[in-house]
Amino acid sequence: MSNLIETHSDSITDYLSVEYPIVEHFYTIQGEGAHTGRASYFIRTAGCDVNCWWCDVKESWEEEGHPLMKVGELVELVKESGAPFAVITGGEPLLHDLLPLTVALKEAGIKTHIETSGSSPLTGHLDWITLSPKRFKEPTDEIFDYVDELKVVVLTNKDLQWAEKNAARCPEGTQLLLQPEWDTPKSIPLIVDYVKENPQWGISLQTHKFLKVP
Repeated sequence: MSNLIETHSDSITDYLSVEYPIVEHFYTIQGEGAHTGRASYFIRTAGCDVNCWWCDVKESWEEEGHPLMKVGELVELVKESGAPFAVITGGEPLLHDLLPLTVALKEAGIKTHIETSGSSPLTGHLDWITLSPKRFKEPTDEIFDYVDELKVVVLTNKDLQWAEKNAARCPEGTQLLLQPEWDTPKSIPLIVDYVKENPQWGISLQTHKFLKVP
C-alpha cells in the first residue's frame, strides 16, 4: 500500500532551513519490528505527550533543552552514513510537522519510516508507518488508512484486547506484531500462547538490547 502523504509545492531550499528539536541521531541497526536487522539511520525528535511509564527514553519527553537541527544538516548526515532508510521516532514525532524533513529525505533518495503512537495528526511523505498505539492516548482515526505495521507492546491480557481492537481498523496486509515489554518477562508466555492460537500475529523483540546495539 502507499503511505505517501501528499506534499505541496514549497521549495526544497526552504525546507532545508526548517529546524527540529533532536534528542539524538545515529546510524544503527533496526532493532525491532518488521525491519529488524536492517541498517538504518535513527532520528529521535524531542517532545512527547503520551509518556508511557515503561519508556526507556524519558529524556525525549520534554522538547526544551535539546538542540535544534536544520533539515539540511540531518539529510546530509543520513546521506553520508549510507543508510538506505531513515527512521523518525521520539518522543512522539507527530507532534512536529514532518513534511519538510521527509520531503527533503525523499528528494535525497532516502526512504523514510516512522514509529508513532498515532495520537497526533499525520504529516509527511512517508514510505513505512509503524503504529504503536497506546491505550491511554488513542490514535487518530486518519492514521489507520496508512498503517504498514501495527506493533503493540504487551504487558497483560488487556493489551491483547487492545491489539485486536486496533488490528480491526488496519488495512488488509498490515503486518501485525506483539512485543513483550522489556521489564515484564511474564508477558512473553502470554504472547507466545496468543500467537500460536492467532497466527495472523507475529512477535517483535527488542533485539538491539540483546545485541547491545545503540
